[in-house]
Amino acid sequence: MAASAVVVGFMAGFFGIGGGLIMVPILYYLFSFAGVDHAFVMHIAIGTSFSIIIPNSIISTITHMRFKAVDFNIVKTFGVFVVLGVVAGTIFAVSLKTSSLVLFFSIMTMVFAIYFLIEKEKINSTPKKINLIYRIICGFLSGFLSAPMGIGGGVFNTPIFKMFGHPINIAIGSSAAIGFLIALIGAIGFAISGSYLNINVPLSLGFVNIPTFLIFVPITTFMAKIGAETVHKFDKRLIGRLFGIYLFIVACRLFYEYFAF
Repeated sequence: MAASAVVVGFMAGFFGIGGGLIMVPILYYLFSFAGVDHAFVMHIAIGTSFSIIIPNSIISTITHMRFKAVDFNIVKTFGVFVVLGVVAGTIFAVSLKTSSLVLFFSIMTMVFAIYFLIEKEKINSTPKKINLIYRIICGFLSGFLSAPMGIGGGVFNTPIFKMFGHPINIAIGSSAAIGFLIALIGAIGFAISGSYLNINVPLSLGFVNIPTFLIFVPITTFMAKIGAETVHKFDKRLIGRLFGIYLFIVACRLFYEYFAF
């Protein structure tokens, strides 16, 4: 867990993704190995991931703010619809079986892997205002789709902000801030739903495992700061390609896991 936390934290800060896209698969295997009930293992991985993302996103956001890479106007106007989506998405996720959650995670990850591998950075792009209709639709879908994946929404929000003309560093910084909202609501939702279902997993608050949280948080928060500082030293086009390659690998591995059920 400690070794995994180093990688998760750095990538969380570097890509502004909250760490969920790498953390959920790792936690899935760790909890499976520990003998957690197969019917709930993916749910616990997702709920615990959300809890760990909370402090990660705070550190990442503060660091990005130092580089003036967080647009709080976006965060405020977009975030409220994201929160509504997370609430609905959490209810949806709890109703799914583990195999269905794995498949959902795999498909969505592959879609965005392809996007980041083929998209091109716009030169001298001018940010456009995200009107109310787009905020409602994109914000709600971002939150709704993030909940069953246990992620901070960076994989959705970063490309959305880029499509509206924001440079990659602003897109990443702003999505990190919104990731805090997603993780907070998601963690609360999974903790409450797991307690309601009385899953009886030792040392857990609903679908949130406490020992895992305590191990990951100090390491990931420290590494997230380093990752967020490092990203500003890289070429913007390279960041997008690296993100796409990483997502493609994760998606392929989880597709394999799904077909092995």
